[in-house]
Amino acid sequence: MPAFFLIVLSVYALISGVTFVAYALDKRAARRGSRRTAERTLHLLEFAGGWPGALLAQRTLRHKTRKVSYQIVFWAIVALHAGMWIAAGAINAR
Repeated sequence: MPAFFLIVLSVYALISGVTFVAYALDKRAARRGSRRTAERTLHLLEFAGGWPGALLAQRTLRHKTRKVSYQIVFWAIVALHAGMWIAAGAINAR
């Protein structure tokens, strides 16, 4: 496996962990009625590569799953990442 690929996967794992924690803290704040994490911040973490952690948090914590506008942006970010991986694979195959 190329070193670059391992570095990218490590970054995804690290940011996914941070994103999962951000979701957990936001869920806790929601339950307590205290200050919440801005949706923009959560989306930036997802965009930075933390979308796998966000997906895991959504499923395990049942957080941010009902708000349709949030889910549209989330899945657009996932599609963007998938598209980038597909494009990178196509370029690498040449």
